[in-house]
Amino acid sequence: MTTLKKGDEVSWKSHGGTAHGTVEKKQTSPTTIKGHKVAASPDNPEYIVKSDKGGKAAHKASALIKK
Repeated sequence: MTTLKKGDEVSWKSHGGTAHGTVEKKQTSPTTIKGHKVAASPDNPEYIVKSDKGGKAAHKASALIKK
């Protein structure tokens, strides 16, 4: 698995297509994004990604492809 860091450009599968964006940070504690709970923890981190369209989302590293 590739290690991701802030500023990395990534892509992921999204609603029938591929989305692109930039990693903002590694999330290691629970949080909420746009009303959705993100169950991140030190043992199960997720990455906060800002899409090229301006939205934010949390993804597991396994769902992201580093460019």
